[in-house]
Amino acid sequence: MLVMGLKPGHDGSLAVIEDGRLLLSLESEKDSFPRHCDLTPTTFLEAAERVGRVPDVVALGGWRATGGSGQRSIGAGYHGVQAPLLRPGAFFGAEVTHFSSSHVRSHIMAAVGMAPREDHPQQAVLVWEGVTGGFYLLDEAFRVTREVPVLTQPGARYAFLFAVADPAFPDCGAVPDLDVSGKLMALAAYGDADGADPETAQAVEHILKVDTIYPAPKEEFRGAPFYNAGVTSDAATTAAALLSRRMFEVFADAAEEHLPQGLPLRISGGCGLNCDWNALWRRSEHFSSVFVPPCTNDSGSALGTAIDALCASTGDPHIDWDVHSGLEFVWDSEPDPRTWVRRPLDHRGLARAISDGHVAAWVQGRWEIGPRALGGRSILAEPFHAATRDRLNAIKKREDYRPIAPCCRIEDVGEVFREDFPDPHMLYFRMLRRTDMGAVTHADGSARVQTVARADNGPLHELLSAFAAQRGVGVLCNTSLNFKAKGFINRMSDLTGFCESHGIDDMVVDGVWFRRRSGPDPR
Repeated sequence: MLVMGLKPGHDGSLAVIEDGRLLLSLESEKDSFPRHCDLTPTTFLEAAERVGRVPDVVALGGWRATGGSGQRSIGAGYHGVQAPLLRPGAFFGAEVTHFSSSHVRSHIMAAVGMAPREDHPQQAVLVWEGVTGGFYLLDEAFRVTREVPVLTQPGARYAFLFAVADPAFPDCGAVPDLDVSGKLMALAAYGDADGADPETAQAVEHILKVDTIYPAPKEEFRGAPFYNAGVTSDAATTAAALLSRRMFEVFADAAEEHLPQGLPLRISGGCGLNCDWNALWRRSEHFSSVFVPPCTNDSGSALGTAIDALCASTGDPHIDWDVHSGLEFVWDSEPDPRTWVRRPLDHRGLARAISDGHVAAWVQGRWEIGPRALGGRSILAEPFHAATRDRLNAIKKREDYRPIAPCCRIEDVGEVFREDFPDPHMLYFRMLRRTDMGAVTHADGSARVQTVARADNGPLHELLSAFAAQRGVGVLCNTSLNFKAKGFINRMSDLTGFCESHGIDDMVVDGVWFRRRSGPDPR
């Protein structure tokens, strides 16, 4: 059976599953398109060129759009866990089944279908994102048997605190940018929740209780200590730390009150990218295990709808998948030999260059699904000096308070970090043991590490091993390879343009290494 899932609206994407195996998961923002862009004809044509036949099922994810006299539903709509819509129809002249289920179901089924294949009489799914926040209980047949609403608009409420502290955000009529959630997560590490004064605590509780953040009622917070104080102010970082704690507590308390203990927990929605909360769920004694997919935000919604359609047809949502299920790199030009020296990849030589302070663009295989670079489209650098963090943030045009994540060879995790467990998709914070990791240690002593095993990512593991042979430990800075506000770079013309304009010293594309002939001192 061949199933094609489509996600309309922002974070537009397309996924193809054949006989329970993921063939493609393509987000339209990738290949240097604008972040969060709608599904594009280019994405559709890329999939059509790679799939051998017309799908048996075309699965449209539910959404909402503004048109005519107001908002209307696309497919099965955004909310609810009602039964999917199915009808016979045509697709380019072929008979197919047209399927649609709600956006909320796409999150539920992505988390369930990508989780390890295990037999459970019940499992819990937490969906928390910009609009929805609640738990869903599923039975052994993957039917939703109970919904536990907890807090609407959790992601938007989290981003709203940033807006309250930002003097540029208007007092009324605007909607917070959910992209600032990652910035607030970084800022919360600078704050002390225990040091919040009563006025800050009251304002944080008000954020949790306001009716809606669409639009954001900033004018109601004029008396808050962090109102227009600046996002990096002590007042704002303290409030961020407290809101982060309180939001997790709200959901954790609901789980303890309404869910049986000992169930496996699957997490989906954009809040599943908050590594602090994921770490807290992992440490929770209420659940037997925790699983977070790498595309937990809307980038995995097309895949979730395809999984939902697969389950409706076969009774089994589980799929075989690989995080590197994007497109192959496009070699549409040759780097100028006057600027770049081409040579075969030498892991030891590249490790030596990185150790000496070079920053390298690293391209291997197909791009990774989800928003985080995992060794397919990465920028790599040495991890020891805080100046490297500052240089990478300047390259990425990011704020200086933003942390840089490390990748770490699985063999070295226990030496570098206090918690030794695999995390190949960079979804959890953990504290560092070592004090010499200035580029990847955040203000609170934590890091969001990607663990790298040879079986999962052989080329990156080999580079980390070569670096370990020289510097004693297999750790590198790893941040995404992209222009500001664009998806991952996926073609040589963009790669050379990016590296030449951003002062990057080396480019690696699969087995080929390009070294800049001349350039700025890497230090």
